[in-house]
Amino acid sequence: MTIVVGWTPSPQGEAALTFALDEADRRGEELYVLNTSKGDRISDPRYADDDQLAEARRRLEESGIGFEIVQEIDPRGGAEHVLDAAERVSASAIVIGLRRRSPTGKLLFGSEAQTILLEADCPVLAVKAPR
Repeated sequence: MTIVVGWTPSPQGEAALTFALDEADRRGEELYVLNTSKGDRISDPRYADDDQLAEARRRLEESGIGFEIVQEIDPRGGAEHVLDAAERVSASAIVIGLRRRSPTGKLLFGSEAQTILLEADCPVLAVKAPR
């Protein structure tokens, strides 16, 4: 089976990738690492540049865990792309990183993580970056 991880070059994304690597090793599964953006890398710091993508690939290769890393622009947003990927690969789980936000921030701006948590057909593991 496969674990889908929504990865961004951020503390939250790195926490998700680290957790997903450990979880994949524990379960004996592969990873499907997804980096997506609504726009392009100039306007979206969550979309990895070539150096960040190469570093993530190096970490994955060194782990010895089978993986596929996908980077795409999707105007629907990260949540829909992660959910579609999980369905497509019959994911056993999804791993996402969470930002620390105020209740007002959550109310005003919505949450990609909340969409994944509510809509996924498989377990979702949500991790926070260290403070």
